[in-house]
Amino acid sequence: METPVAIIDLFAGAGGLSLASRSTGADVRLHVELDPLACETIRLNEDYHGGEVLEADVQELHGRSLRERASAEAEPLIFVGGPPCQPFSKAAFWSEDGDDAAYRRARSLGEVGADKPKTHGHRDDERRFLIDDFLRLTIQADAEGFVMENVASLLAPRNKPMLDALAHRARRAGYRTTVVRANATQYGVPQKRERVFLLGAKGKTPPTPPLPTHSDDDERLKPVATAGDVLAPYAGTEWFEEGEEVSGRWAEHLRTVPPGWNYKAHTAWAGHPQPTFVTETRFWNFLLKLSPHLPSWTIPASPGPWTGPFHWDTRRLRTPELAALQGFPPGYEFAGSRRERVRQIGNAAPPPLAAPMISSVIAAVQGTPIEREALACSA
Repeated sequence: METPVAIIDLFAGAGGLSLASRSTGADVRLHVELDPLACETIRLNEDYHGGEVLEADVQELHGRSLRERASAEAEPLIFVGGPPCQPFSKAAFWSEDGDDAAYRRARSLGEVGADKPKTHGHRDDERRFLIDDFLRLTIQADAEGFVMENVASLLAPRNKPMLDALAHRARRAGYRTTVVRANATQYGVPQKRERVFLLGAKGKTPPTPPLPTHSDDDERLKPVATAGDVLAPYAGTEWFEEGEEVSGRWAEHLRTVPPGWNYKAHTAWAGHPQPTFVTETRFWNFLLKLSPHLPSWTIPASPGPWTGPFHWDTRRLRTPELAALQGFPPGYEFAGSRRERVRQIGNAAPPPLAAPMISSVIAAVQGTPIEREALACSA
């Protein structure tokens, strides 16, 4: 019988990666999160989570002390986490020259007190260093493995050098690494949400990319889940939420957008007799409405007043609906106002998507990787 794997969840947020970890049979010992509301969300769902909730800034912590706090001295330890993704769109933050690079290298070596860069040529955003802190803490704790989740744009040409550098530093520290790009619909989540995972394990082989379980064109797999599948239980008036009604300038336009369409329904391109808009002149999610027969588009953390996806009944999605589209279990509670609940849900990692990634690292750590065809590149 294998020794149970201990989990420390960094940037724990609303608990998506913790839920995924628990579903694999791992023991979540510690949740680290700076946002008080997110910490309260995890505490509200103690039936789903084990371990302590530590409200703290990861930049002020040391990996060894986290391992001790998690009482994970006698068993394998895996760090999981999704560092904030907002700063990663600035490729120059990750260049190999200048003060930024020197600061990142110092932090990766554990020099927490290193001088912060004086110049970097972009809007100041401390979060751009948090991805390095994830790896720093993992290495300091001498963890047996890690799962880092983030946006798919990390594989874009302007950002990939940053991801490659992070994987290179992990390999220098003794980890075998694998990069996986996956769509949440491939693992039973009713949402077209693409994510990148950097998997690492101290073992003989790198973690194996998990095979998809769902498909819309492969009859050997389960069919993809649709928005209609998971939103049906929340259609009744007893689920009404203040703020779900739509009113104002574009309310009538939204009402007449067919399910599965956006503002383009009101263009000459779509054959509208009195077009209001010209196609390709608005963001794609402007007046975007779900179809009950398809998966949802990506759920945003901070939607604008006319940013979708909206429900096909011409209203904003209720927070239990948003949670269901992310793969959270029924009855999971989120702390705070509607706006804060939406933010937490939109920032979360879908648990059914993250679970097979965590399972892959556990298998590699325990020396029993599953032989499967590669879904993504290994490094």
